[in-house]
Amino acid sequence: MPLRRFEDERGWFTELARAGALPKPIRQTNLVFSRRGVIRGLHFHERGQDDLFACLHGKVRVVVLDRETGETFTEDIGDDNPVALHIPGHRAHGYEALTDCLFLYHVTEEYDAADPDEHGVPWDDPRVKHLWSTQEPILSERDRAASS
Repeated sequence: MPLRRFEDERGWFTELARAGALPKPIRQTNLVFSRRGVIRGLHFHERGQDDLFACLHGKVRVVVLDRETGETFTEDIGDDNPVALHIPGHRAHGYEALTDCLFLYHVTEEYDAADPDEHGVPWDDPRVKHLWSTQEPILSERDRAASS
């Protein structure tokens, strides 16, 4: 969904999400700062949590993998391409910070630390490895452990 920016001498305004346009209600919103070269993911949710991604500042490459069909989708979003991407249900998803970035994502389920619905596909899975701009990313310990 393209994000429309309304600008004047004071700055700008952008509507990020409209609940009526999404198939499920938003239950939690997360804001992340990532340094250039970071890859977060690929993650998926067995219980079907949807995500709505938006890069507020900088530029990221979003990568999505349909684990059943092997189909992939990628798009660079942020300063040059202000869009919000809806990631439905069980698809594995992640992003690479192409610049230092401020990344926002709405989710349709609240995180439950006692029963997390967070699962991983390695960032370097052969179905997606070629989609990233780096082959030496900065990874979390959890994402590093998932690598093949």
